[in-house]
Amino acid sequence: MANMRATVFLGPGKIALQEKPIPEVGPGDALLRVTTTTICGTDVHILKGEYPVAHGLTIGHEPVGVIEKLGREVKGYQEGQRVLAGAICPSFHSYACQDGVPSQDGQCHGHGYKPMGGWRFGNTIDGAQAEYVLVPDAQANLAPIPDGLSDEQVLMCPDIMSTGFAGAERADIKIGDIVAVFAQGPIGLCATAGARLRGAGLIIVVDGLDERLAIARKMGADVTLNFRQVDVVSEILRLTGGRGVDASIEALGTQGTFEAALRVLKPGGTLSSLGVYSSDLRIPLDAFHAGLGDNRIVTSLCPGGKERMRRLIQVLESGRLDLGPLVTHRYPLADIVEAYELFGSQRDGVLKVAITP
Repeated sequence: MANMRATVFLGPGKIALQEKPIPEVGPGDALLRVTTTTICGTDVHILKGEYPVAHGLTIGHEPVGVIEKLGREVKGYQEGQRVLAGAICPSFHSYACQDGVPSQDGQCHGHGYKPMGGWRFGNTIDGAQAEYVLVPDAQANLAPIPDGLSDEQVLMCPDIMSTGFAGAERADIKIGDIVAVFAQGPIGLCATAGARLRGAGLIIVVDGLDERLAIARKMGADVTLNFRQVDVVSEILRLTGGRGVDASIEALGTQGTFEAALRVLKPGGTLSSLGVYSSDLRIPLDAFHAGLGDNRIVTSLCPGGKERMRRLIQVLESGRLDLGPLVTHRYPLADIVEAYELFGSQRDGVLKVAITP
């Protein structure tokens, strides 16, 4: 059996590029030759040991590539075709999928399902930071890439774009709403873009890096606040005449950003949480209005499946949004450990790193 190079989790703080067998293709699978992938903040949580995965697992969950081999039951695709698959690759057979929550597509065996069960790449099965990745339930998850779009233009679709947009969608933003987005990393920037596409009338964004705030303006932000220079809660309440925002989106995963997002909400507003939290959250009694503020707190795990990916690709192909500029650094797979060090330290203005096997 032929081998490939893959980025393997070896324990907290340790990953390595190792040789692994190229996966065997089952009837409903597709084997992708990965042409571009990237590193996600969740991968950094895995590396730090803050999110548990199995020793020896290939990590990464954002594959863009070419179909190398198709299972015999997969129809409508052909070998050699450029495709991507979402970070969440639901089967659409589970109770969660049929109940309208495909991201929670746990594999049911009579004992319920594992939360975040739809996230399989780099979580429960080998992932995309490798020369090849096996896509399960390929019929439901492969999305063709139009010839006019490059790998880097669609690289945000599998996770970052889908997650950021989900934050705006779950916030139920209406035309003319005032929205605050806390943190302008890649997911926060996509949430800002999603709020604009949803018709928000005023978008206020918060970050501590002026260069990210500048990018946020290009994504649709109307007001940018650097939390190192201003009390953002007081300023947002001032900007809204004390009314508060209709929706706030938390895109970092810390107590501070979550609490600030809660404190700026109007009565009846929605806090849409996208952050991956590594410790318990505390909800302050006053900010929560003792539970009497008619507020909603909602969470999202990045929607997947081929129709979700088609819709995201359509937004890019139409020219309504260009996420190519979010790719700030490029590394070959051979230098994946160095790429993790850069991305994990958030230095040199890094937003997203393109990894090319």
